[in-house]
Amino acid sequence: MNTFKILTTIHFGDNALDRLKDIPYNRIMIITDPYVKQSGMVDYITKPLESAGKAYTIFSDVVPDAPIDKISEGVKAFLQYRPDAIVAVGGGSAIDSSKSIREFALQIDHYGEVGLIAIPTTSGTGSEVTAFAVVNDTNAKVKYPLVSDSLTADEAILDAELVKSVPPAVTADTGMDVFTHALESYVSTNHNEFSAALAEKSMEICSVFLLRTYYDGNDMHARQKMHVASCLAGLAFNTASLGINHSLAHQLGARFHIPHGRANAMLLPYIIEFNSNINHSSRSQKEYLPAVERYASAAHILGLSSYNPVMGVRSLVNWTQFMMKEMNIPMSISEMKTIDAVQYFDALDEMAENALKDACTATNPRPVTVEEIKHIYAKLW
Repeated sequence: MNTFKILTTIHFGDNALDRLKDIPYNRIMIITDPYVKQSGMVDYITKPLESAGKAYTIFSDVVPDAPIDKISEGVKAFLQYRPDAIVAVGGGSAIDSSKSIREFALQIDHYGEVGLIAIPTTSGTGSEVTAFAVVNDTNAKVKYPLVSDSLTADEAILDAELVKSVPPAVTADTGMDVFTHALESYVSTNHNEFSAALAEKSMEICSVFLLRTYYDGNDMHARQKMHVASCLAGLAFNTASLGINHSLAHQLGARFHIPHGRANAMLLPYIIEFNSNINHSSRSQKEYLPAVERYASAAHILGLSSYNPVMGVRSLVNWTQFMMKEMNIPMSISEMKTIDAVQYFDALDEMAENALKDACTATNPRPVTVEEIKHIYAKLW
């Protein structure tokens, strides 16, 4: 038996932030990053809370990649303030940190039910609707995906006003993160009709609106569409999970601090080729691996040439590389010029071992070994 459930109520469209005036909570802990607070963006959150007479405090010590030490600080602040709800404002790191802070704090002192309202300021992770959170052990240099329904936000508010100032490079990284979420959930061994429908719509939106948001950040129609696409992809992988694209990207982020969406994009052409066993020299075959038909379907959704399975997969790889070039995403690690070759190759064994253990690996459409992961990392250089 399969089960599909949505645990999060989603508010979207014009003036979606007005929902904050009506939330059924009176003591709010806002969790965000320093930029959101210092830039004044947090005013979008505090003003409706103030107008409704809500009490609030702001914890703004969130940093990228949700390190464990910062989550511990958040837990202390949470237990001291004892809110009846958290409002998480920011990208994936802020929302993942908020999920983890609530989870760990209530394990220490479950003084009552505490709501979680997630308000993303990037269109990328889909964390506002998932039961996933990624925490970073900076000492071990490992990212750990946490999975539990109790991590899921009660409400999500999607308002494009909060993403209109996102710079082009971040728009590119987070946008390719959206597409990777949709595609990986689409080919996952746990995919189903409901996750597929969500993933297909997300990919369709990406094909039309991602470059528009990159070229013109003030295109609010495109911004809102990509914000919705991110949420749809989050709903898709929340039920179908992901694959080794994310398993490998998690290690690149933990070890070399490559932004998550950028790592996903850089890996994606190699992962498609591995999962399909099709590359630039492949010809038609009598039998194909399970992911091939679904990759070809994804190519068709994007409007690409897909008159046979090999052409469909190759078109999908070419489209991915085209998008990366258009949005100035590095095609290789060496192109970044910030990572030493010796350090990179010395890290391959450990990164490959950790990637194999990653929770996302279990639902990859093709079984993978440590040596195969190391080979993918080596090609990425």
